[in-house]
Amino acid sequence: MQTRSLGTNGPRVSSLGLGCMGMSQFYGRRDDTESIATIHHALDRGVTLFDTADVYGLHANEELVGSAIKGRRERAFIATKFGFFRDAKDPLKRGISGRPEYVHACCDASLKRLGIDAIDLYYQHRVDPSVPIEETVGAMAELVAAGKVRHLGLSEASAATLDRACKVHPIAALQSEFSLWTRDPQTNGTLESCRRNGVSLVAYAPLGRGFLTGAIRSPDDFEAHDYRRAMPRFQGENFARNLTLVEHVEALAAAKDCSPAQLALAWVLAQGNDVLAIPGTKKRSRLDENLGALDIQLSAAELTALDAAFPPDAAAGTRYVSSMMRLVNQ
Repeated sequence: MQTRSLGTNGPRVSSLGLGCMGMSQFYGRRDDTESIATIHHALDRGVTLFDTADVYGLHANEELVGSAIKGRRERAFIATKFGFFRDAKDPLKRGISGRPEYVHACCDASLKRLGIDAIDLYYQHRVDPSVPIEETVGAMAELVAAGKVRHLGLSEASAATLDRACKVHPIAALQSEFSLWTRDPQTNGTLESCRRNGVSLVAYAPLGRGFLTGAIRSPDDFEAHDYRRAMPRFQGENFARNLTLVEHVEALAAAKDCSPAQLALAWVLAQGNDVLAIPGTKKRSRLDENLGALDIQLSAAELTALDAAFPPDAAAGTRYVSSMMRLVNQ
C-alpha cells in the first residue's frame, strides 16, 4: 500500500483512504453487513485511513465504524469530525457550532461511539463564522493536550482561515471536495495555503459523488431518497452537460486500459505527494476497483489531456444547494 504523510513530518497513512459516510446515509439504502465487510476488506488490503463524522446517519456511521474496527484498532487511523448539528425530526435542518464547549462535548461523544481512547485526526467539519477560528482551534488543541485527539484538521476552510488556524496549533490536514470536476482548492488559494503551512489536502468526493465512474447515466439511476437528487449538478440541463464531460474521461480511461474511476483517482493523487483521497464506497468490489488507481501512472501528456477535458469551472451547476454553499470556503 502506498502511503503519504498527513502534514509535514506527520503520520503516514494510506494514500487512498475509505470514506464511510455513504454506508449510513445520503447514497441510498444501508447494508451494514456489507459495509462492515468492506471496512474489513480495506484493512486487509492495507488501507489505514478511515473517514467518518458525528453527523453522518445521526451518529450511526461512527457506531458502524467503531463496530467494524473492534479488535483491529491498531491497523486503523480514524478521522472524524464535529461542527454540524442536526434535528432528528427534520433531517434537512442543520446548524453549525464551533463553540469551545461544543467541541469538547462532541469529542467525548465521538470517542464513546467509536469505542476508542483517542481520535487520530479530528476535523472541524465546517467553520462557524460566528466563532473566531482561534477559539475553536484552541479548544481542539486542548483535546490534544488531554490525549483525546492526536492530530487536528479543518474541512472546507478558506485559505485565510487555515493561515490563522495554523498559528494556534499545527493543522495536519485540510479536507475539501477535490476532483476533476471540483477544482476549487487549485483556484481559491486553499491548496497554496496548505503548502505554505505544511498541511496535507485530503480530497473528499474525488469521484464526483460517483458521477466520474460513468455508472450514473440518468437522474433516475438514483434511489428515491438519494441526496444527490437535490444537488444542482445532478439536475436538468446540468446533468446532461456534465455527462458530456464524463464521456471524455471514459474515452481517456479506455485508451489507458483502466476504469474511469481509476483514472479520476489517479489524477487526484498526481496533483502532489501532499494530496490524499478518500473515495467512499459500501461495496468490496468498488473498493478493489478504486485501489487499482494506485497502479495507474499518468504521463505529462495524459495529465494535460485531462486538464483540457476538465478545466476549472467546467462542471455545470454548484456542488451544493445555496444554503450549504454558504458554509464552504469560510
